[in-house]
This record gives sequence, C-alpha cells and structure tokens, in this order.
Amino acid sequence: MYAIFEDGGKQYKVSEGDALLIERRDLDEGQTKITFDKVLMIGEGEDARIGTPWVKDATVTAEVTEELKTPKVIGVKFKRRKGYMKRFGHRQKMLKVAIGKIKA
Repeated sequence: MYAIFEDGGKQYKVSEGDALLIERRDLDEGQTKITFDKVLMIGEGEDARIGTPWVKDATVTAEVTEELKTPKVIGVKFKRRKGYMKRFGHRQKMLKVAIGKIKA
C-alpha cells in the first residue's frame, strides 16, 4: 500500500519503510516524529481512496533520521558591457525521514 501526501507545496508518493528528503522545519526539543495529515490518496488498485482535497482521517507518520544540507547551487547575475557580474550560492537545509506507518 502507498500514500501520496502534500508537504511544503510538494507531493510525495511513499510506502512504509521508504526514506525521503523533505524541507527542514522547526521541531520541538527532542521531537523525532512528524505526522503528515494532508493525504491526497491512499491505497492501490480497487482499494484506492482519493481525497477531495484530502482523505479524511488518513495520516502518514515519519521519523526524523538526519538533518543535512544539499549540495551548493551556484547562480550568476550578469549584464553585458556594464562590468557587472555577481555570483551567489545556496545550500538548502533538509530533513531525511523514514516513513513508519500509513494509517487509512
């Protein structure tokens, strides 16, 4: 069984035991579990339930395993013939989570 849920403006398709990267968020001191309640679809085949917009009483529980940064992305601003060039970099902070239980 799999579920599709929404978090941070993105949609993720997960099964129990999967690991995925989500955007970092502020967690309480010692909190290691996250519950996603905006489940768009759950199940598979004939047993699939599709929400309007979310499936009622469906949740996906995940455990935070690691906090990390993505590789640096370099950007450049440039204007020709003006002597203007600016470089900048960005590293996104992410959380690595392990999907625990999918509750229908």
